[in-house]
Parts: sequence; C-alpha cells; structure tokens
Amino acid sequence: MRVPVTLITGANGEIGHGLIEYLRRDGTAIVALDLKPIDESLRPLCYAHIAGDILDDFLMGRLVSEYEINAIYHLAALLSTRAEYTPETAHSVNVEGTLKLIKLAVEQARWHGQRVKFLFPSSIAAYGLPDVETKNRVGRVRETDWNFPTTMYGCNKLYCEHLGRYYTRHYRQLAAEQAPSGVDFRAIRFPGLISAVTMPTGGTSDYASEMIHAAAQGKPYACFVAPEARIPFMAMPDGVKALVTLAGVPEERLTQRVYNVGAFSPTAAEIRERVLRAFPHAEITFKPDRPRARIVDSWPADVDDTAARRDWGWQPDYDFARAFDEYLVPTISRYYAERR
Repeated sequence: MRVPVTLITGANGEIGHGLIEYLRRDGTAIVALDLKPIDESLRPLCYAHIAGDILDDFLMGRLVSEYEINAIYHLAALLSTRAEYTPETAHSVNVEGTLKLIKLAVEQARWHGQRVKFLFPSSIAAYGLPDVETKNRVGRVRETDWNFPTTMYGCNKLYCEHLGRYYTRHYRQLAAEQAPSGVDFRAIRFPGLISAVTMPTGGTSDYASEMIHAAAQGKPYACFVAPEARIPFMAMPDGVKALVTLAGVPEERLTQRVYNVGAFSPTAAEIRERVLRAFPHAEITFKPDRPRARIVDSWPADVDDTAARRDWGWQPDYDFARAFDEYLVPTISRYYAERR
C-alpha cells in the first residue's frame, strides 16, 4: 500500500520551511523536493525528502510510481531578480516545470481516482502598471485588472495561472471522450513575503527584510528603491496560513481560481522608520537602483482581496506593527545575538 502524501516542491525556500512545519503538526505525510538536499532541520518532519530537478522526467515518473500524491504545493521557482538575468532559464523552470507538475497531478488523479489539489503561489509580479501616477490613482487592484507584467517572472506566473485554470475547467474540451483532468488548481497572488527565519535572497521585494537584517548586524544599508515606493507586504506566517486555508476550502465555495491576499502596504520610508524604532543607531539610506526600482513601481500599491475574504474567510494575523514588533525584529535580533 502506498502512503497518501502531500508533495512540496521548492521545500528549502522561505515558504517551504513554514509550510512543512505547519502541515506536520496535522500529521500530514510530506514528500519534500528541492534542487538542493533538504535542510537537516526539516528532514525529521518529512515522510521522504528528495534532491532533484522538477524538469527531470525520470524523477516525475518516480514520483508517480512510488507515491500516492493527494496534494501538491508547487513552490519551486526561479525568482524575479534572477529571472531577469536568465529569462529563458526562468521560463523553463517556472513554466515547463509547472506544466510537468500539473501533468503529474493528472497522472496521480487517474491512478487513485481522486482529484489532486494543486496549490500555486503566484505573485503581485503578475501585475504591471505603466507609471507611478497610474499606480497612485488606481489604488487597490483586483485580480482581473492590470495583468500586464513587465518581468519574465511575472509573465511566467500569469501564464501558469491560466494553465491551472485550463486543466481544472477546460481540459481536452474537444476530445471525443471528455474526462476531467482531476486537477483542482488554486493560486494565491502573494504580496512581498517577509520571513524572520530564512535569509533574504536578493528578490525584488526583499528591501524590507534586508533593512532589518542589516540593522540587526549593525551594518549600513542602502535601499534600492525610493522612500515613497509602496507595495503590499505580508509576514511569512500569514503566507503559510493563506495557502493551507485555501487548500482546506470545499471546492464549491470557490468563485475563482486565483486570489489576491493582502496584509499591509507601507512605503519604504515607513519601513525604515519602523526598523529605526527597534535599532535607533541603524544606518539606512536610499540609493535607488533604477531598473529594480522601476519594477517595484510597476506593481500595485495595494491589492483588493475582497474575493478571498468572501469565499474562504481570509484575514491576516499580522498588521504592519505586529509583523515588525512581534515577529520580524525579535526573531531576527535573536538570530544574530546567538551568533555573536
């Protein structure tokens, strides 16, 4: 008998750490997959852990044959900044990799006769506003507005949302014998996610966490966006909460396949002010990097998450003050204090 499991790709990433810890508390059998060996701290929490490439067809076949996969959290991706340097590689990982995982879900559904939930973290990078004036004028943006991404990462995320919608609702619609794919695709367009337990990796929205990490180490930091730059952010525990909450909602309650979720939306200057409250001697300046800043300026100042609140009761636990004062600053400060 094969054990029913939940597959998590990109398990070593920021969301993966929190998600594995969260799901394990409920007794979920987890198969963790990442390009690099799974972190030692996560291994005891997993039923199995695999170092491998989501583009590896042999690995996909192994997963089909060895496990009964009932849910997939597909977190593996080439993130926004790196994707701009290697757009073709980003397309391979982010699009072709996602398609292989969706096909895996189709095979699993056929194998065990149950629909496979496919949870997909999308991004505000799927939006693209033409200029700051428009951004300030439109305010909160709905899922169906301004879907004109300016980055390869955003293009990849938007296309994968459509792939998931197609496999869920329109799979092989002209076939003589139509049959559902068995895929139950659900996506969340995340704002910038800020984690206290993993290091920032140079992402386009990482200036918030980079400020805190630099301040906690007593290092100067030059922020790569302007003081007035504004995008929505979310504390990582709320990001994990959003994914597992959406996964647990009965399918008939969902009115769409892609949802915004929001929490707080400060300017870079307001983030700096909050960090300085905790670290009064921190040296935080602004030295905008125009190409990266321009990308941030193309993302909405805030998102309209009415649908998520209505359909599955979305409500963040962390507002701006609590995220910094109770989660980010104490945890990051403790991390560096233990290493002195």
